[in-house]
Amino acid sequence: MNNPFENPAFSMSALTAAINILPNNYGRLEEMGLFPAKPVRFRSVAVEEKNGVLTLLPTMPVGSPGTVAKRGKRKLRSFGIPHIPHDDVVLPEEVQGIRAFGSETEVQTVAAVMAEHLQAMRNKHAITLEHLRMGALKGSILDADGTELYNLFDLFEISPKVINFQLGNPGTDVKKKCLELKRYMEKNLMGERMTGIHCLVSEEFFDALTSHEKVVAAYDRWQDSLALRSDMRAGFTFAGITFEEYSGEASDGDTTRRFIAAGEGHAFPLGTVDTFATYFAPADFNETANTLGQPLYAKQEPRKFDRGTDIHTQSNPLPMCHRPAVLVKVLAS
Repeated sequence: MNNPFENPAFSMSALTAAINILPNNYGRLEEMGLFPAKPVRFRSVAVEEKNGVLTLLPTMPVGSPGTVAKRGKRKLRSFGIPHIPHDDVVLPEEVQGIRAFGSETEVQTVAAVMAEHLQAMRNKHAITLEHLRMGALKGSILDADGTELYNLFDLFEISPKVINFQLGNPGTDVKKKCLELKRYMEKNLMGERMTGIHCLVSEEFFDALTSHEKVVAAYDRWQDSLALRSDMRAGFTFAGITFEEYSGEASDGDTTRRFIAAGEGHAFPLGTVDTFATYFAPADFNETANTLGQPLYAKQEPRKFDRGTDIHTQSNPLPMCHRPAVLVKVLAS
């Protein structure tokens, strides 16, 4: 009996290309392009920190020797890249009736069945990557069960910055809180650049912000109160900071976990050069050893006694924030 999965269209390279082309149905952070992909050839990455030293240069008499330049200190930190495999199976019942030898539609039909499985598997990898990236934005990268993989603040020896907007108090100067956040972030860019500040917040924080008396008064006459009559959840700019409601959540099979806790938010800079990145390591296949990593890999092989076809997918991503000092947590009360 002819096995359609022996066709070159179902090779490792073809399936890997197919799963990477399939549309990504999850991921606000992917949409924003905040974490550009950086493929690597190894299972770990090293992040080097070099603190530049800026000193004032004193005036000296003509002919005197110049001051000696001071070198910045270097620190090297190594991070292992998580390995995330996921398996599925295509059963004979799903391709029943298309096994006729020499059929011109056989491969096309089986490819459609395979594409359905790959799409479902890609969606799970996509929401997992979104969860990891959100963890990098919060400075604490978590596994699916909530255990901490990396605490960036501890590893980079930085104290987390938390700003309480006190939105439950009608007298709070919200603009002043925004300026405090902006000044802190500008100071801690450490030579980096940014084009703006974005803040992903929970539903509770967004409602408290947009209904606060000082914010309502500021927008009361702006474009005839347009901001107060419109749904601004996709992006509400106040005092130079864009607040966006983010309701991402996922389940590990037992519990559903919100990516941003109630009454909280997380601010970060936009338009940076190398503050954020997603490192992708190669798969643990013979043919991918020492190659540049791909976002996703897929491979298939027949089951014992040809009772179906196993599909194996895997991703090896590590979202990283190289400057955790620019990550700011905001509270509503």
